[in-house]
Amino acid sequence: MRQIRPSELKNWLDDAERPSPVLLDVREPNEFEYCRIDGSVPMPMASVPARCGELDAAAPVVVICHHGGRSMQVAMFLERQGFGEVINLAGGVAAWAGEVDPAMPRY
Repeated sequence: MRQIRPSELKNWLDDAERPSPVLLDVREPNEFEYCRIDGSVPMPMASVPARCGELDAAAPVVVICHHGGRSMQVAMFLERQGFGEVINLAGGVAAWAGEVDPAMPRY
């Protein structure tokens, strides 16, 4: 399973020459409402099996949760479903707040 650090993801998102990945946030709705990475698509973990058809299996997907555990499980699931480029955000939004956006609310 490939992982990416928040600072690496930030560099990717800032690179106009590189197509942006789908930012798939698998946290619960209340978590997503509290804080999120701009541009993230909310899809709670429990809904992914029923909703993964909404995603482009050929597009790069970065899976996001609070600390990286739930997103790792979802990323492995998506790989088994045939998604070509699935990446887990190491440390989740907690690490994003620490490395990239210190103004992001934490919980």
